[in-house]
Amino acid sequence: GPASVAFTDGRTIGAVLDRNGLRPSRFYVTSDDLVVMASEVGVLPIEPERIVHKGRLQPGKMFLVSLEEGRIIDDTELKMGLAAERPYAGWLKENLTSLNSLPPAEPAPSATGDALQQQQLAFGYTVEDLKYILGPMARNSEELVGSMGADTPLAVLSNRPQPLYNYFQQLFAQVTNPPLDAIREEIVTSVATVIGPEGNLLDPEPENCHLVSLETPFIDNVGLAKFKSLKDHALRATVLPMLFPVAKGPAGLAPALDDLCVEADRAIARGARVLVLSDRGVSAEMAPIPTLLAVAGLHNHLVREKKRTQVGLIVETGEAREVHHFALLIGYGAGAVNPYLAIETIEQLAAEGNIEGDAPASEAVAHYLKAVKKGVVKVMSKMGISTIQSYRGAQIFEAIGLADEFVDRYFTKTVSRIGGVGIDEVAVEALAHHARAFPSRSGGLHELEWGGQYQWRRDGEYHLFNPETVATLQHATRTGDYALFKQYSHAVDDQAEHMCTLRGLFELKPGGDPVPLEEVEPAESIFKRFATGAMSYGSISAEAHETLAIAMNRIGGKSNTGEGGEDRRRFTRDHNGDSRRSAVKQVASGRFGVTSEYLVNSDEIQIKMAQGAKPGEGGQLPGHKVYPWIAEVRHSTPGVQLISPPPHHDIYSIEDLAQLIHDLKNSNTGARINVKLVAEVGVGTVAAGVSKAKADVVLISGHDGGTGASPLTSIKHAGIPWELGLAETQQTLVMNRLRDRIVVQVDGQLKTGRDVVIGALLGAEEFGFATAPLVVMGCVMMRVCHLDTCPVGIATQNPELRKRFTGSADHVVNFFRFMAEEVRELMARLGFRTFDEMVGRSDLLDMRRAVDHWKAQGLDLSAILYRPQVGTEVAIRRVTTQDHGIARALDNELLRLAAPALEHREQIRLDLPIRNVNRTVATMLGSEVTRRFGHQGLPDDTIRIKFSGSAGQSFGAFIPPGITLELEGDANDYIGKGLSGGKIIVCPPRTAQFVPEENIIIGNVALYGATSGSAFFRGVAGERFAVRNSGAVAVVEATGDHCCEYMTGGRVVVIGPTGRNFGA
Repeated sequence: GPASVAFTDGRTIGAVLDRNGLRPSRFYVTSDDLVVMASEVGVLPIEPERIVHKGRLQPGKMFLVSLEEGRIIDDTELKMGLAAERPYAGWLKENLTSLNSLPPAEPAPSATGDALQQQQLAFGYTVEDLKYILGPMARNSEELVGSMGADTPLAVLSNRPQPLYNYFQQLFAQVTNPPLDAIREEIVTSVATVIGPEGNLLDPEPENCHLVSLETPFIDNVGLAKFKSLKDHALRATVLPMLFPVAKGPAGLAPALDDLCVEADRAIARGARVLVLSDRGVSAEMAPIPTLLAVAGLHNHLVREKKRTQVGLIVETGEAREVHHFALLIGYGAGAVNPYLAIETIEQLAAEGNIEGDAPASEAVAHYLKAVKKGVVKVMSKMGISTIQSYRGAQIFEAIGLADEFVDRYFTKTVSRIGGVGIDEVAVEALAHHARAFPSRSGGLHELEWGGQYQWRRDGEYHLFNPETVATLQHATRTGDYALFKQYSHAVDDQAEHMCTLRGLFELKPGGDPVPLEEVEPAESIFKRFATGAMSYGSISAEAHETLAIAMNRIGGKSNTGEGGEDRRRFTRDHNGDSRRSAVKQVASGRFGVTSEYLVNSDEIQIKMAQGAKPGEGGQLPGHKVYPWIAEVRHSTPGVQLISPPPHHDIYSIEDLAQLIHDLKNSNTGARINVKLVAEVGVGTVAAGVSKAKADVVLISGHDGGTGASPLTSIKHAGIPWELGLAETQQTLVMNRLRDRIVVQVDGQLKTGRDVVIGALLGAEEFGFATAPLVVMGCVMMRVCHLDTCPVGIATQNPELRKRFTGSADHVVNFFRFMAEEVRELMARLGFRTFDEMVGRSDLLDMRRAVDHWKAQGLDLSAILYRPQVGTEVAIRRVTTQDHGIARALDNELLRLAAPALEHREQIRLDLPIRNVNRTVATMLGSEVTRRFGHQGLPDDTIRIKFSGSAGQSFGAFIPPGITLELEGDANDYIGKGLSGGKIIVCPPRTAQFVPEENIIIGNVALYGATSGSAFFRGVAGERFAVRNSGAVAVVEATGDHCCEYMTGGRVVVIGPTGRNFGA
């Protein structure tokens, strides 16, 4: 993660930067031998003529000052000295063995036909696994992309046996550190790994190198056979079976795990240096121990016994088949994984011609293993982790629905907040699959079940949005029939037969005597709390996007642009008075269409830190949906896929987020600033930081939210239910007295008035809806949004399909009116006259006593229902506003001095000093130019301002045509962010003694998301210069790493060197 670490022992002083350059560290060296290093330039006043060198700490490099020698020691000299201390190269040559160079060995024979199907049944394979997981991975070397959200039950609430993997959700980075762009910054990632015992880290010896090196931890059957046959005394392998006796029933699983740990201890005592856990040998008498349970249980046992570093751990598993499974196995300690049954299944699919392209079996298997590797790298990168060795054993998951004692024993220190099933229920689920593979009756094998996780099927997993609920909702909203809407909401809310969500387990308790409905706050007042979700123009059609905007503007709610920009024709009202302008403008990591004009035309600006369907990843728009009119709004190329970077390149920390909030508030002082987070453990702490960073709104999204395109793993397995995230956020903000200044919003599969009321009782004041309004407009949940084949003209850009769109703003208005009326009825029943009274009253929620479900009966929801005990003076909802510090900005003076240009288009020239405390300079001025003169702005150089000194962060952000900023001195990070037609010139002071092209003049991430304009820098730039530039022209002497990353337009001239990874 981001780290700039300074250190000293009194004789030397230095600093080291993380390998990806995610922290700014700038330094000056003066003529009288003073060195000043800080995260910004301009922290101390130093005369320009005294400075002999301006530099920056570079990614992965060290800066060292020897006070004894009186000199700066170069990174190369320093590391060469360390590398020469021992004969490391010789040690590696003699002791390190690659997997390919191990002696050949015969793999176990592959199962085929009925024998293969029996194994598939025993491990719980479904038709969907073959169709949506294995087939596409074997064909395309990557995971299948899906769409819409997850509306199936949590594993702990499902009536069907679930793999243990489904009880775990992936964690991800948001705000506190950035996720990693593993696509464009692949050079910092590595899946190389070594298997074998680890020596003493502090005492390097040749023996420490006695290991087997792998290019990837995902190995085929031939590779596994080589490991199994290792006889070398320093690398001897022992195979341990992961099986338990069926005859003992569920009670047999725990003793089998104990035996596994005992056998591992014995093997280590006998000199084993590699343990191979294998579930081959499943039969009518022996069932497989869930692989994740065996791996995590043994790993944590060996850690407790202080033996884990004495052995390498390899897993031979028939169970692991999708990316999430492999991520969990590595995350809980596996060194390498061989998915033999998935490989055998792919070989049969290839033999039967069921893999498109007629690839031979060996090629299909190679494609599959490559897809697994890419998928696991993506999962790691969501947390900002770049190497598989850092991810191994890191346990970066949250358990949903596992009992505390079970987690403490086998998944030690994993977060599990609501209790749930234990080892007996896990055994029951494992034996249920086994019973289908080895039935007691005669009559042949069962067929594989369909599954129904990804597509609704009558005989598959339950979905909240199914043909019945979809048809009822559409009919109700199209005919304006509230009674029919009540049938729909009852079908969704009544989870007695099909439990699905945590909120389905709650009961509402009255807070007092019921009140007459006519005394309850009117629907028109509640409308203001409603917003539609962030769906981009591109993911959905113009017709669908504009219908939502018209409807929300009619009722006083808010629609959201999503991250695809907005066509400027929508800023003008229709002849009938309707407005197609989205009130909420989203700013996401790709910065598509984010211009000064876009920001000025908003009532609220939302910073998308993460998205419920794929937190830790960027938005995705397949190339076949990037029609010319979409490319124009996004400043990109038609037909070329767009995948936003996982991180905002100007948010690597909470301080950076505070800066972007400040930038956006300057770009439109009248807009609320909203920060969108996704629920995960710790989101409350992040929300507290968001509140301190001066956001006006924080949105907590649930893991089940919809999407236009996302890898299936992310849709199903990242993030957690909003009930957990919202409760944690409310509790943390209240306990830290931060709740009074920020609005809390929630979204994620909200479908009924009851959902809204439960959200309010848990602390939310505002609510977002996306999937339900799409259904109201005609969506039939085909889940083909990513394919551009939407049959009802909603999630498509195809002009022919768009003609089929039958949605109407009236229908959407009906939906929100019905929602508000249902909320009012519940408020009356609970004894509330106003919505505000209801916010944060989690004491009025109770867990359903009648939970007799065989898995759900172990749940404990007290963590969600907890209400902090605070005095009446501590607010539990927003009662005041944030102070954004706008009144203290230098721009207030600039606006006063530029009045002749703003009022009469007169040319003006200003000459002013600047310091690094002057942040986001000229952005408020620019927004006023845009507000008055539109996107054309003013003629070139109408307002020309010359500054002298060190400029603060985000100098010249979003400035439009007509503004020219000249800086004599230097600047910090994010200069020219979102440049929208203005001009920026930076040059060294005239009295400077150094050579400009050899010295740093501006910071990192310059011109991020620039769409037009020009910039000229007489000096060297830091990392990620012109990242996501889509239209600006820039000239610079030299740059750091990742220059011109993900540029989709504009021109950049770099006169000198560029660093690594140029133009990725």
